[in-house]
Amino acid sequence: MSAALSAIERFSRYQSDDAQSVKPVHCPVRDVLDRIGDKWSILLLMTLAMRPQRFSELHRAVRDISKRMLTQTLRDLERDGLITRHVFPTKPPSVEYCLSPLGQSLLEPMASLIDWADRRYSDIHAARVRFDGAPSDVQRS
Repeated sequence: MSAALSAIERFSRYQSDDAQSVKPVHCPVRDVLDRIGDKWSILLLMTLAMRPQRFSELHRAVRDISKRMLTQTLRDLERDGLITRHVFPTKPPSVEYCLSPLGQSLLEPMASLIDWADRRYSDIHAARVRFDGAPSDVQRS
C-alpha cells in the first residue's frame, strides 16, 4: 500500500470512530490541518522559512492580511508550537518571529504541496475554465 493510501486509511479510521455518535469525534489530523490549512498560516510559515522576521516585515510580505488577522494567526502558530516569538529589550521593544524546530519539520511536506500546486496550476486553471463555462444544471449534478 502506498504511503498516501496508508495515511488516508489512518485518517478515515478517525472519521468512522463512533459513527453513531452525534458528538464530533476528536480527530488529531483535522485538528492540525485546521491550523496549517487556513488561508494565512501557510503563507506566514513560507515567509518565515526564509528567515526570522518582525511583525511589520511579515505584514509587508503578506500584503493582503490585516494587522488583526496577522496578530491572531501568529498567536495561533505560536500556541501550536510552529513558531517562536522573541522579544528584544530595546526601546521600544522589538519582536521577532521565527520557525520553531516543529515548524521547520513542516517545510518538507509543505514544499511538496507547493511543488504540486506549481506543477498542476495549469490543469486546475483549465478545469475551472471548463466548469465555469458549463451550463449551470451540468455543474450541479
